[in-house]
Amino acid sequence: MRKLIVSEWITLDGIFDGNTMAEWEMPYNSEDKVAFVRAGILTSDALLLGRLTYEMLAAYWPAQKNNEMGWADWINSIPKYVVSSTLKKAEWNNSTIIKQNVVEEITWLKQQPGNRILLSGSATLVQSLMGTGLIDAYEFLIHPVIMGRGKRFFKQEMSAVGLKLVKTQTFSSGVILLDYQPAELTATVSEVS
Repeated sequence: MRKLIVSEWITLDGIFDGNTMAEWEMPYNSEDKVAFVRAGILTSDALLLGRLTYEMLAAYWPAQKNNEMGWADWINSIPKYVVSSTLKKAEWNNSTIIKQNVVEEITWLKQQPGNRILLSGSATLVQSLMGTGLIDAYEFLIHPVIMGRGKRFFKQEMSAVGLKLVKTQTFSSGVILLDYQPAELTATVSEVS
């Protein structure tokens, strides 16, 4: 069965806003971080995205014709699945809209032959899939900056999710990879107090 990997770039305070990435992501780029991201993309053979992330990526990547970043050709060619009840057309090459039966559709995708399915950005989609058993791993690239403003990945209303740390890696720019697998919560705050 294919694995669904959530891969997120965020600040220390949980900002993942694409509109402010020039402030918090770009200053912390490094060759080793880019190599890690490239490997993650090239070992995936499908993208799963929410509408906003899809629209942001679809506005940029199709215009890249020189295999920019070492993955433009790959990302433009692989299947892309966008979960949206409002998107009318998905014109980026090999894109399919999932409008309903999201859990069933993603379960079916995971059962197809292939490699990893990469889910990036798309916080609302990620949060809707937490607790379904569909997410196999969370890769958080934590950037060493506190923004204090911007779109937060973790919403205040979301339910608690247990995770088990399986790997860490520090990149030369100070970005830290925290690689988690889903796990049962071992105790609640009230049980500890």
